[in-house]
Amino acid sequence: MRNRFSFQLRYFLYWLLFFVGAKVLFLFYHAGKTAALPAADVLGTLGYGLRLDASAAAYLSALPLLILLLGSLLGPRLPADRLIRFYTAVMGVVMAMFTVGDLELYRAWGFRLDATPLQYLNTPAEMAASAGSAPLLLLVALFIGVLLLAWKLYSALVGRLPAVPPGFSRLRAGLADVLQLALLVVPLRGGTQQIPVNQSDVYFSTRPFANHASVNVAWNVVNSLVLQSNTPTGYDFLPAATAGQLVGQLYTPQVPLPDSASTGLLRIRRPNVLFIILESFTAKLVGSTGGEKGITPNLDSLARTGVLFTNLYAVGDRSEKGLVGLLSGYPAQPTTSIIKYPSKTEHLPHLCRHLKAAGYHSHYYYGGELAFANMKSYLLSAGYDAFTERADFPLAQQNSKWGAHDHVLFDRMLQDLPRQRRPFFVTAFTLSSHEPYDVPMKARFPGADEENRFRSSVHYTDWALGRFLRQARTQPWWDSTLVVLVADHGHALPGWEQNYQPTKFRVPLLLAGGALRAEVRGREIATIGSQTDVPPTLLAQLGLPATDYRWGHNLLHPRQRPFAFYCYNNGFGLTMTDGTVMFDNVARREIWRTTPQVTDEQVRFGKAYQQASFADFLSR
Repeated sequence: MRNRFSFQLRYFLYWLLFFVGAKVLFLFYHAGKTAALPAADVLGTLGYGLRLDASAAAYLSALPLLILLLGSLLGPRLPADRLIRFYTAVMGVVMAMFTVGDLELYRAWGFRLDATPLQYLNTPAEMAASAGSAPLLLLVALFIGVLLLAWKLYSALVGRLPAVPPGFSRLRAGLADVLQLALLVVPLRGGTQQIPVNQSDVYFSTRPFANHASVNVAWNVVNSLVLQSNTPTGYDFLPAATAGQLVGQLYTPQVPLPDSASTGLLRIRRPNVLFIILESFTAKLVGSTGGEKGITPNLDSLARTGVLFTNLYAVGDRSEKGLVGLLSGYPAQPTTSIIKYPSKTEHLPHLCRHLKAAGYHSHYYYGGELAFANMKSYLLSAGYDAFTERADFPLAQQNSKWGAHDHVLFDRMLQDLPRQRRPFFVTAFTLSSHEPYDVPMKARFPGADEENRFRSSVHYTDWALGRFLRQARTQPWWDSTLVVLVADHGHALPGWEQNYQPTKFRVPLLLAGGALRAEVRGREIATIGSQTDVPPTLLAQLGLPATDYRWGHNLLHPRQRPFAFYCYNNGFGLTMTDGTVMFDNVARREIWRTTPQVTDEQVRFGKAYQQASFADFLSR
């Protein structure tokens, strides 16, 4: 029985070694790029990549182990060994095709094989032309070589399936097989962590090639197919040219533009930038933006000495959408998020990248796991110099479900910022006001109901923020620092609003810190805007170009048609000065207009923006 039970382990190890060998082949095929990596990064591609390799190996092992279970229960009536060999041969051919095809596709495209080639199946001539320059003889030889080595590895490591020994009951053998099947869940999920493995877990370097080399191609293809199956092909409400023209009109500025004296907020040319993203800080709970009083006293107090934007809207309803909106100025997608596609996010503009080119040094702080929602791949491609996340805090400080509570995060920042090279661009993302709203202090609003627990969590984060800011003001870096405070998205609470209502998406944006000019402190700006407008507004204050942020606009340069576009689950809302229209993409009809003044023209603008922005997403 020991030999039969070791079959499961040997089979899993076979696929794991196959994928490690495929990674080595990838590194050798792209020897020029590999040679440019430090030795630690070359080894890192193998070490960090093991999690996705193990996940892919577990998926491929599941069916053979199920066949093994049935073989144990049914006995010789089921040719388990022949079935497993046939399955392995078929999968071996498929995996070899993925491995070899990816070698040349990466050279041409710059990203690992995914579902993209399927877009060209209906145009075989173009597909053949694209492959015209590929070294076909070499690739065929490599394909045959991979198959031969895989067969030899299988023969040496796995071999024939041993029979159940006489006298050993089928039921006992079946129970043992069930146990081993259950154990596959661990490598399949990439470990025992809360979040299943994704590309972010193997992204470890600031060098894109090292991160790309770490990805398991088989896992990447299947993941891309799953994502693609959940993504519509587009929203064709209008002719493409018409949609483009309408979107262009939305970004037409007022004439004449305001002068720089009225729009310049800073007293120094290159301040430090401390960019704090507040989890779920809906404007409904911020008194200074017209929300409930007493929830965020520290933020409200800071607003009286800062510059407050009172009509800013989140691009979407999830953190990953808000991050891309705030840091890349890019709109949200209605049924997915671009952050799930590293091959797309690598081509987005990013504040960190632009500020680095201007001499800034960067650090990203988060008390949770950066792998959440594939954030890590997005942030690594942005070029942050350093990261602090959950694993960097002692276990005793990981005192929330998500990781380290916000006051712990801010304490770490207070320790680090005096040593941070300047000028700095430091980004921090809070987490304590995320569900389940547990806080490490007495709840400000008693009761077990979800609304009060949410209020208490927002109040706690505000307390932690105030505590941080009071200490920050005593540090030397404060006087030359611009603080940007903004939420990642709004919230249905309080009030349990419908997912499409505009008040769910309105969030605070506050500029503060010692770098502000004295005469602009206390200013409120009621211009309607979006998270996508934050990067162009910030870069304009720093005197840096923002032409790459084509979906954003400087909020201090008024538009003829101020607007904010947001996505909810397969629908959109467009807020303008006359009100908001909400539209359902599936039903292809309006849900609601908040005022009678909302016109049919506004509906067309919303359709055009949805269509054009999603077409841009598909094309990246």
